[in-house]
Amino acid sequence: MQILSLETLPGLVGKTLGPSDWVTVTQERINQFAEATGDHQWIHVDVDKARTGPFGKTIAHGLLTLSMIGVMGKEVFKFEGFKMGVNYGYEKVRFPTPVPVDSRVRMTAKIVSFDKIGEIWQTIVELTVEAEGAAKPACVTQMIFRHTP
Repeated sequence: MQILSLETLPGLVGKTLGPSDWVTVTQERINQFAEATGDHQWIHVDVDKARTGPFGKTIAHGLLTLSMIGVMGKEVFKFEGFKMGVNYGYEKVRFPTPVPVDSRVRMTAKIVSFDKIGEIWQTIVELTVEAEGAAKPACVTQMIFRHTP
């Protein structure tokens, strides 16, 4: 795990961190996400119907894949030395390939920028989630962090 701080971040811009360990996307995880969000679309939760669908099995919600960044990110980097930090948002969220049930996913992080904005610091990190064996990433986004020194 890489520590991200006022001292380390300037030298990490342009560098890729990770990958995280692999995480298996089970049907139970998909179902729990459907319950939490109210998104019960058959392609995610109806195992029998999904067998005859375009992927031959259920697939994870794109937003489930995005939300798993928090779990995988803890293995890749950690901010330290700031009084407070917040997730300011995401840019350019894309889901280039689906994540079939029982796939394994992992994440890498590339530090895009680290800049002072007024009294705070902003870090933009490009996060890429790959599904094992897939030709394209499952999710690519830029996450914006804001920190108070």
